[in-house]
Amino acid sequence: MDNPSIITQVTNPKEEEILSCTQDKVSQCNISLKKQRSRSIFSTLFCCFRDYNVEPPSTNSTSALPPLVEENGGLQKGDQMQVMPIPSDIILSAKLYIQRRTELQPPAKYLLPELTASDYGKKCVVIDLDETLVHSSFKPISNADFIVPVEIDGTIHQVYVLKRPHVDEFLQRMGELFECVLFTASLAKYADPVADLLDRWGVFRARLFRESCVFHRGNYVKDLSRLGRELSKVIIVDNSPASYIFHPENAVPVQSWFDDMTDTELLDLIPFFEGLSKEEEVYSMLHKLCNR
Repeated sequence: MDNPSIITQVTNPKEEEILSCTQDKVSQCNISLKKQRSRSIFSTLFCCFRDYNVEPPSTNSTSALPPLVEENGGLQKGDQMQVMPIPSDIILSAKLYIQRRTELQPPAKYLLPELTASDYGKKCVVIDLDETLVHSSFKPISNADFIVPVEIDGTIHQVYVLKRPHVDEFLQRMGELFECVLFTASLAKYADPVADLLDRWGVFRARLFRESCVFHRGNYVKDLSRLGRELSKVIIVDNSPASYIFHPENAVPVQSWFDDMTDTELLDLIPFFEGLSKEEEVYSMLHKLCNR
């Protein structure tokens, strides 16, 4: 295959220099879930946005392995809590894109099948894979939970996968409360076998991969309006704000995770989602989350 990476990830600050964020795009936002943690200082969520006017990835690269840098910038961890909201010009661009697409294109087939009887009345939770539930690398990891063989240009390469702490408890509880959908900008040839190993309980009712994303201004965007579900009952859990720029009001942001085995992000989210599952719609509770 040509250059496009099979795995969408943000840069691991332990392996590469963290991309700098421009000061004019940074603002403070305390997230109430973090207040539950017994830490002397808050952890940081940095959002590093790439240039939203870049061209699609080149297909002429001769690199032996696809780069492990996410097309969409993610939320990074640091010493002090900061969440960078999506810049207003980017949100406007996304809204204009959706409006124009609606006007110029007939309604496309929805990405998800009809609701099953067992999920009737449940809200839909869209969950990202890389740096949200797992971290993967072509570099050997001594404590990898999974090693997944992936064929690239006729050669088998080993992908080493680490599970985020408490991912098992998180997925099992989400499967009880919601209709859960895996939505990743990675390619299916990598993400599908990882999901097979990760989801031992059949939590994910559907799996969506890169081809289900919209490539908009240099980023793979997960357009929630294409799912075929009522938007007021849809939540997306993702470490990359650029992935949900069309519907930021539906998002529960999480930190990008690489290898911190003391991380409790997913465990901390469970009580929040238990409460959210009982709400009539998602917007009021998500708004409170970002403004407390």
